Amino acid sequence: MISRWSDFPSSRSKDGALYVDNAATSWPKPPGVAQAMRHFIEEVGANPGRSGHRLSIAAARIVYAAREAIAELFGAPDPLHVIFGLNITDGINLALHGLLRAGEHVVTSSMEHNSVMRPLRALEKQGVEITCVGCRADGGLDADLIEAAIRPNTRLIALNHASNVCGTILPIQEAGQIARRRNLLLLVDAAQTAGVLPIDMSGDCIDLLAFTGHKSLYGPMGTGGLAIGERVDPADIQPIRQGGTGSRSEREEQPDFLPDCYESGTPNAVGLAGLLAALQWLQEQSIDQIRAREIELCGLLLDGLTQIPGVMIYGPQEASKQTATIGLNIRGMEPSTVGLRLDEEYEILCRVGLHCAPAAHRTLGTYPVGCVRFGLGAFNTEADIHKLVNAIGELAQEG
Repeated sequence: MISRWSDFPSSRSKDGALYVDNAATSWPKPPGVAQAMRHFIEEVGANPGRSGHRLSIAAARIVYAAREAIAELFGAPDPLHVIFGLNITDGINLALHGLLRAGEHVVTSSMEHNSVMRPLRALEKQGVEITCVGCRADGGLDADLIEAAIRPNTRLIALNHASNVCGTILPIQEAGQIARRRNLLLLVDAAQTAGVLPIDMSGDCIDLLAFTGHKSLYGPMGTGGLAIGERVDPADIQPIRQGGTGSRSEREEQPDFLPDCYESGTPNAVGLAGLLAALQWLQEQSIDQIRAREIELCGLLLDGLTQIPGVMIYGPQEASKQTATIGLNIRGMEPSTVGLRLDEEYEILCRVGLHCAPAAHRTLGTYPVGCVRFGLGAFNTEADIHKLVNAIGELAQEG
């Protein structure tokens, strides 16, 4: 285990810019990630599950080890219930398009990312009914409102675990308990929390967990998928693509067993090798340690920003009730202008705009201009926080 945070990779780019866009994708990655990917390309390289020779078997072992690591991290019932896809969006689409049918009803929230909202809106045109429960102005959600929205034809509750705009953590455990009582399924979008908050599919009553590798799991892009809980009958989720799986090749019908029925085509094995290395690094550090560090940094940043006149901060503004993602605006200055000046004048790399979450911005009152978002990660430091506060302070004086 790395015992000193100063031993971690730097959050500064080669030209010295400060990276605080971890809510979009984490950077830098643990050193072992690139090493594992290079090892796969140079020494393994074969297609997993498509041949019987030693390199194909070695590749398949790496993919299965990544499957085991995800199952262990999230408390999935079986590694074979971990479905790898293109990314978390692919996993969410599998859950929603694969499960829902015309005439059924879904309960979701007004803080969802478009990775949930767009598939739901497409399904709405096909006869699926949607209730979008309104969240508070800080992005929080009263679990009682979820239960009040349930109808006789409700099939699914679909919620993000934490907002990608302002970090607000939603009541996933309470939603899971409601789903159990009402014999419904719970789909959780863990894009912003996998690797940051402890997740136990069984203990948290999560039936479908969509995850991504490139954010707080510290893996490469193009990795992610869906973990399927024990209460879900795989026969109820129709594959959204069909094709070669390397199994049952004598049949022209899609295999009906996990994970093959949902994993057509050659997987991103080199990416999964990198994800496996990232998961091993996370296990060494422990999620609790990383979470404690992010709470510390988030609290420090919130303390500094709240002292600056003209700065409007969104979300709960309490580090323990959110991830280390902070959305803000400077009165009198467009967020796009703030982001450009932070980049060009202060060498600070963040994200501005609507963050693919217009519903969340309507809830927060920041639609249509959006906001400036700082996404802290495991490799940020106290010095980074001071740089952020000083830069916003100077810009706010102008605004």
